[in-house]
Amino acid sequence: MSIQRIEVGPRMSQAVVCGGLVYTAGVVALRAPGASVAEQTTDILGRIDELLAAAGTDRTKLLTATIWLADIAGFSEMNGVWDAWVAPGNTPVRACVEAKLAAPQFTVEIQVTAAL
Repeated sequence: MSIQRIEVGPRMSQAVVCGGLVYTAGVVALRAPGASVAEQTTDILGRIDELLAAAGTDRTKLLTATIWLADIAGFSEMNGVWDAWVAPGNTPVRACVEAKLAAPQFTVEIQVTAAL
């Protein structure tokens, strides 16, 4: 079984393809640090689109999503962006929890798994 690593770094890869699946790392809004929950979510989902495309798939093939919010009060704001982005009829299983994130400028982190 082959393993393809996308955007390999010294600590982690941004995505890994194996066994017909693509797994992303937790994605934060590197292009929108300190922005609103909606802006960070938009940035993250755009980045996820890029990673899925690099792996040869897209959001219509999402299987799972895990979302971490620094403050659960941003749940509705994040969902507004998520609901517009996710492919109708192809919604993944999903968990969303409040958690302290690695840096204070990030309020959202999302990790997904998708089929090829």
